[in-house]
Amino acid sequence: MTVMERLHIGNLIRKEVERQGLSVVGFARMMGCSRANIYKIFDHASIDTAMLFRISSLLHYDFFQHYSHIL
Repeated sequence: MTVMERLHIGNLIRKEVERQGLSVVGFARMMGCSRANIYKIFDHASIDTAMLFRISSLLHYDFFQHYSHIL
């Protein structure tokens, strides 16, 4: 398994949402989407950079740092 395969961004987002004490419904409201879409984000091992930037901004957490550490 490669480093990129081990870096599952959806899991990292889910863990940060939980760490901040947000519910899936609350996070969905912040994102302006449905709860089902949030679960889809959590399931994805990779994500569009524009979406990741938006999530990073909303959660005040730099998810890009996880990618820079594997360079």
